[in-house]
This record gives sequence, structure tokens and C-alpha cells, in this order.
Amino acid sequence: MQMTREEGREEWVSRSKRENQTLFSELNVLLRALERYFDTANLTFSENISGKNFSDELLTVRDTILRVLGVLEAVIPESNKNAYWFQKYAETKYLSVRKIDAFREDLYKQDSPEKGIYLLYDSFINMKGLITDLLRSGNISYLAFSNIGNLISKEIRENIFFNPFAKDLNPEFDLINNTTISGIVKSLTDREEKKQISVIYIYLFRLSRILGFVEITTQRAVSLHSSLMILVLLRSEITTFRSIIEKSIKKMKNSELQSLLQAISYQFAIETKRVYLQELKDINRRKKYVHFRGKIENSHGILKNLTDHSIVQITQFYNPGINGEDIFPSFMTTFEQSRRLREDIFALHKFITLLGKKSGTPQERLKVFESLKNYMLYFESFTFRLLRYEDYEEFVLFFTELNSIKKELVLETGFHKIMEKIRHFDVFLETTLRHLGHRAELAGSDVDMDRIKNLINQYL
Repeated sequence: MQMTREEGREEWVSRSKRENQTLFSELNVLLRALERYFDTANLTFSENISGKNFSDELLTVRDTILRVLGVLEAVIPESNKNAYWFQKYAETKYLSVRKIDAFREDLYKQDSPEKGIYLLYDSFINMKGLITDLLRSGNISYLAFSNIGNLISKEIRENIFFNPFAKDLNPEFDLINNTTISGIVKSLTDREEKKQISVIYIYLFRLSRILGFVEITTQRAVSLHSSLMILVLLRSEITTFRSIIEKSIKKMKNSELQSLLQAISYQFAIETKRVYLQELKDINRRKKYVHFRGKIENSHGILKNLTDHSIVQITQFYNPGINGEDIFPSFMTTFEQSRRLREDIFALHKFITLLGKKSGTPQERLKVFESLKNYMLYFESFTFRLLRYEDYEEFVLFFTELNSIKKELVLETGFHKIMEKIRHFDVFLETTLRHLGHRAELAGSDVDMDRIKNLINQYL
């Protein structure tokens, strides 16, 4: 029997979904992110809204739309894309107004997934052009930014087949994609606990899925901007997740499980401050690629580490024999994180001590000073994400001030004034190291002086 045109439409969309599961998952995340981005409560700027220029924020929107279009072009077969562009060309050159209206009316019916995809594609192509023209003005008011947000939200939420907010949990994407954890959930006998833990796991795996689309190795501005938008989405998602935990706790009987979930919720509250009030605060002011990318990478690391640890903690509550590495291959235990933080701070302390010893000779202190700054780049990239919320600002202030010091100042006789500030920070480091030594996970463990020595030698 010959396949009808509608059946053919269904076939290519279904086939594309099977072949491009990750891309459709990414599309789901990007559409959620675009809609949530226009809620200024999720953004990280500190200026007053009324006088703020939203050009940087709108540029992030434009670049995320480019990423959406890239995904759509990857999932739509080449022949269908060609047919779409021919139709667009025909609209402008040959079709009568009546035929154009009929074509539009047919598309807006959204009586097939194919039309849902084409409607998204068409809408975002038009939106890209509109935003690109607006950006040329160089000054975007809050009202203009908000109006664009309303248009984008309307296009996303009115799409019958690809609206990411149609369901609180979408079984197509929101899954517990680990057989060990699925087995634990299925084995629970208390029906209410089973229900609540299932939902908590699903939300945690949703956070993990969203984090998977943050590109941390990219050098492309489009990818960095869309990754920032995904991180902004996570702020909204974490707020929802914490409210889910609070509701679930009230329905549970197990006091130990309640305490664990309360601790996880509290940790998310603290780390959310770390990311959005420290790492990403006013990030659009950081125009240098290396700083912007570093903030994206650190924020991703903090949230991924937190999400992974939360999944592992709940799993170990039910089965203590399961290790983090059994669930996440690159999992780093709390002990390993604390040990690495202690040793990296110890190395920083050693560098400052060495700088003090060499401070009497201009050329020698310059050499150590430059080595210290290079080590600080490593520390910012790999260790900042391990710092406590309370300690972060002190490190940032010191690193910012030290990085602003020019070579000429290091060689001048007035360097002793700079050295006084450095020694003041060194006292803070010593206090931090003492506090680290009191952490329960580090009890009885020695500092690995060989690693510290090797680490320092890499930069000298």
C-alpha cells in the first residue's frame, strides 16, 4: 500500500527522533532556557533595571537562537530543508496573497510534528533577523528586552509538539537513566517514599542532563553565550528542585532520609549563591574570553559536582556499598576534593613564602612573582570551584589585585608595600588551612608534600 503524505511526515520526524535523541534533548533544554532567561530574577547583573543597557543579554539570546537553529537544521532532513526554503522563496516571488494565507493557516494548525518543527524553524529565523537588527542600535532598554521575551515565550509555549513546559516531567527526557538506581527505586516498599524519591531522582537527573549541554571547552562566542543561558536556566530549575524536596520531606516518615534531603537542599542553596552571586555576577562585564570561559567552566564544575554528589548520597543511603565511581566515572569523593583543596592552598602558601624570601632582589622576586601569577591561573581554573562560599570573596579580591600589578611595580623599591598586602593574605591562607585540617573527611590524613613540591616546580 502506498504511504500517504501525512504518514511520510510522521515517519521522518519519528525516525529523526530515534536517530537524534541527544539533539532533541538539547532542543528541549535550549527552549526552556530561552523562555526562562527573560525572568530578570534569574539573571546575574547588579545594575538597576531602569537604566540598564540589555545589549549583552540580547546578544546572548541571539546566539542561543543560532544554536537552536543549528539543532533544527541537523534534525530536519536535507530534502525537507530545501523544500522549506523553496516555499519561502516562492512566497516572495510567485504565490498570491490567498495562497500564502492558505499555506500559513495550514502550518499554524500544527496537526503534525513536522509542522511543529517547521513553525519553530520559521519563527526563530524571523526572530534572529529581528534581534540582529535591534542589536545594531547598541542600546536595548528593559522594555525592548522584555517585549522580545514575550514574543519568544509565545512561540515556544504555543508549539503543540515541542513546548518544553507542556508537562512538569516529560517522560521522553526526564528519566532515571541508571539501572542500579532504577533497581533501588523499584525495590522500595513504602509507596509514598517510593513516589517521592522517584521524583527527586528524576529532577536530579534532569539537572545532570541540562548540565551536559554546557560547553566548557569551546572557544566560540555563540557556544559560550548559549552555555551561559543554560546556566541561568539551572538557577530556575534548582529553585523548583528545592521546592520539590521541601514538599517531599513533609510526606515522608523516615527521619534519617528527611535529614539527608534537608542537607541536600541546604547545600544547593549555598552553592547556588556561590555560582550566581559570585562566579557569574556581572559576567557580561568580563569581555576577555579567558575570564568569561573560566567563569562558565567553574560554575559548571560547582553545579555538576553538587548534582553528582546528591545522587550518590541518596543512593548510598539505600545501598552503602555503591561508590560514586559506579554511577559517574569521573566522580571525585568529598575526601579527594578536600585533600586537593588543602594541597593547592598549601602550594599557594609556599609560593608566597618563597616570594618573601626573594623579595630583597628585584630580578629574583620578579621571577617568583610571575611564577605565582601562572600558578594562580591554575588555581582559578581548577581549585576555585572547591572553595567555600565564605572564603571565595577573599581569594577573588587578592587574585584581582595581584593580577593588576605591573612588572615595573615589582621591580621598584616600593615593592615592600605590595609585599605587606601579600603577607596579610598569607595569614588568611594559614587560617584556612587550619580550618581545612579540622574537616572530618581529612581526619588522620597527611598532606602530600611530594605532590605540592611537584606542583610548585611546574610553575617555577
